[in-house]
Amino acid sequence: MTKAPDGRRRPPTGALPPTEPLTAHQVRQNAAAKRMLRRLVQGENPPTAPMSIVDRLAGSPYANPMIQAGGVDTSARKTIDFALHLAESMFRYGAGALEVETSIIAVTAALGLKNIEVDITNQSVALNYAPKDQTPITLLRVVRSWTNNYAGLAQVHQLVTDIVAGGVGRDEAVRRLEEIIRSSKPFPRWMVTVAFAVFAAVFVGVLGGGPGASAVAFGSNILVSLLARQLGRWRVPDFFTTASCAFLVTFIALLLWRFGSPVGIQIAPAIVVVGGILLLLPTGRLVSSVQDAINGFPVTAAGRFLSTMLTFGALVSGISVAFVVGARMGMEEIDVTETFPPAYPLWALIIMVAVAVVAIGITEQTAWNLLLPTAAVGVVGHLVLLGADLIGMGARFSPAVAAVVIGLLARVIALKMGAPQLVVAVPAALILLPGLTIFRSMYVLTIEESQILLGAGGMLNAGAIVLGVAAGIVLGDTLARPLTRSLASNERRRARRR
Repeated sequence: MTKAPDGRRRPPTGALPPTEPLTAHQVRQNAAAKRMLRRLVQGENPPTAPMSIVDRLAGSPYANPMIQAGGVDTSARKTIDFALHLAESMFRYGAGALEVETSIIAVTAALGLKNIEVDITNQSVALNYAPKDQTPITLLRVVRSWTNNYAGLAQVHQLVTDIVAGGVGRDEAVRRLEEIIRSSKPFPRWMVTVAFAVFAAVFVGVLGGGPGASAVAFGSNILVSLLARQLGRWRVPDFFTTASCAFLVTFIALLLWRFGSPVGIQIAPAIVVVGGILLLLPTGRLVSSVQDAINGFPVTAAGRFLSTMLTFGALVSGISVAFVVGARMGMEEIDVTETFPPAYPLWALIIMVAVAVVAIGITEQTAWNLLLPTAAVGVVGHLVLLGADLIGMGARFSPAVAAVVIGLLARVIALKMGAPQLVVAVPAALILLPGLTIFRSMYVLTIEESQILLGAGGMLNAGAIVLGVAAGIVLGDTLARPLTRSLASNERRRARRR
């Protein structure tokens, strides 16, 4: 320390002047800046932290399940058995992998089980329960059969909602699930057979066929239903059953085109075949497979895609064999470029679309109270399809846009009615599939060998439309999630009041 001429002490040269103490505001600013820097560098969550399995419920109707007052279930094996039985039933009735997984997680969490891991593949569901310092339990359930029962799927969905709301214990849940499984389907077989034929007849009218073509489609599809039922009794594999049905409906149409119908009306075979094969298309499986692929279940999606492609192959085989047999019988070539102008006014077409969707719902065993809402969604989707065509979106993009609208409305209406989205979306979207394109492409591939590239291009185009419809349904479901959070919570509040 040196002295100044006035005798005062001065700090040594190079020393820092004394600092002023920081104010409380400056301290808070510095702390906030440090937190912001740390968040930018590290992120809000450590990158290696595992995701809680309950986080899989985000965006589903079962988010934030209510844990029942009994605490952790002491008899975990019974709860796991019930969860696996529930998952098997959902798979058999046509649910997607994500819906099955969220249902299992929600049910086990609500019944007090933690440390649960779920693994789902195409035909099996595995559950692993590994609490700390206890012997782990791992159980596997294989699904070996499928059936059309959308009413049962809706009832299972409502059961899961009631469990998550905290109003149903395990014993009552087991009893209700057994009642759902044992209960008969809403519609008898004869009504399903008639509905199958009614759909074919009405959809032929929507495509541009007159009353004669609709009558032929009705009669041929009655025979197709009876044939499929008999082959099922003989345990014939589904591939050959589908191929036989496609052959029968195509061959009947070709015979009537070649020799004339009993009433003397000339009927274009293409439009009759389309009405017959549309319900044979694996629409529900395809939508579920696309949904599984998008939601992160590649193994399940691959298995369902393979099953779907086999069904398409069976349809192609049946149609092709019918064409070959017809050619050997000396039938003339068909003009597959023929177009079909509307045979009825717009108001009549809308009624036909509604009737067709109701008929599809009956064949899928949809609950009675869901038939009219599903028909309304189908009509809206058809109007969107017509509007998209009018503004020039094209034959490939228009069905996808209509499918997005159908998927969005289906989720809103299904949750309001206590059912999963698939139950409403699949019947409503079936009218969007390109049956006429599939028929024309198969004819070119089978008969006109010089135009094989044209036929292959047509099949790729049809495949793109089908995948676009399936992806559109899934996108609509995703877009509707923010709109349906209140619906899910209201549904659970109603369950708690019961």
